[in-house]
Amino acid sequence: MRAIFSAAALAVTVLAAPASAGAVDDRVMAALSARLFPLLDAAGHDPAAIERIARAPGMENMLRVRQERRAACGTDLACRAQALLWSDREADAVRRAVAQAPGLPAADDGPAAQVDREIAGINMIVRTYALGAIPATVIDGPGTVSPQDHRARLQAADWIAETPRAGSAQRLDPSIDYALALLDVSERTDAIGHEPLSGGANAAAMARAKGLDWRRYRYSAMIVTGVGPEIEGEPLSPFGKYHLRIAARRFAQGDIAFILVTGGRAHPRATPFTEAVEMRKALIERYGVPAEAILIEPYARHTTTNLRNAGRLLARMGAPLEAETVIVCNPLQSAYIESARFAERNAAELGYQPGAVVRRVSPNELVFRPSRTSERIDPRDPLDP
Repeated sequence: MRAIFSAAALAVTVLAAPASAGAVDDRVMAALSARLFPLLDAAGHDPAAIERIARAPGMENMLRVRQERRAACGTDLACRAQALLWSDREADAVRRAVAQAPGLPAADDGPAAQVDREIAGINMIVRTYALGAIPATVIDGPGTVSPQDHRARLQAADWIAETPRAGSAQRLDPSIDYALALLDVSERTDAIGHEPLSGGANAAAMARAKGLDWRRYRYSAMIVTGVGPEIEGEPLSPFGKYHLRIAARRFAQGDIAFILVTGGRAHPRATPFTEAVEMRKALIERYGVPAEAILIEPYARHTTTNLRNAGRLLARMGAPLEAETVIVCNPLQSAYIESARFAERNAAELGYQPGAVVRRVSPNELVFRPSRTSERIDPRDPLDP
């Protein structure tokens, strides 16, 4: 079990960070910020928006209290991390302040709900990567590190959060860049590992989609869900190989526009293999499926996000979301996706249903219609928001 570090154990001297002549561009941090915190990131690129948020009623005093709380920690790195957590009252102040800066990006449920998710995401990252909270699943989190390495990560994140970065919302509060830095120094920038999704392995399929007459196909896509390997060095699990066999057989019927394989770099922990990439490779090399007929969704770490992310990718490529798709997988997983238990898990983990099962065709095949609600970005899962 990973150790939980006390404040006393992490109290080390905080050395002064090197002075900077100005804000620096950091492409990795900028990409991670835009991916995890789209609303706060957009505010960081808009000085007028930051000013309106910072000067909204109640904000100036609240931000000053947060600064004083952190300064009072002195050299205690755990205390300084704890001081960056947002209380419910502080989060409420930010929620009301965002209303003073219209035009910021938000999901279908509005900017208040989006800023709630982003503040909750910051808190989740700080608790997990700085304060030792156990992640929801063992494949997530910073992994097992020595107390010395953990102190080094906290010290580096503390410095990075106070070193000016161009386009950063750290001008509002250092917690945003502190959370990003914690992920960076822990080598957990998984959320941007395959950007842009419209390029790379997806370039040929995206190009084909631009001129496609979707009406020619009964289904816009076949969603092939992942079943991550559990053995180190194994690129595809036994169930994953079965999924590919039945997917290739079903695709040969000719009434599906694309095969969309979904699965991230998740199982086992720290695996070098991305499941969707390996599935695509096997479909091409073993089954002769043309590359322009395959889309990869390389981020999903759970069955819930297999379906959520598939809907996002279909929207990005211009597929009509009112069109039906088919989910192809083994009978056990297929029955689970259709179950009330899975719907309850979606409600608990996502806060909504990523789509609706329309009907069952066979033990392996469910007709599914994705939901636009899946576009909501939620950094409470910072490896796949």
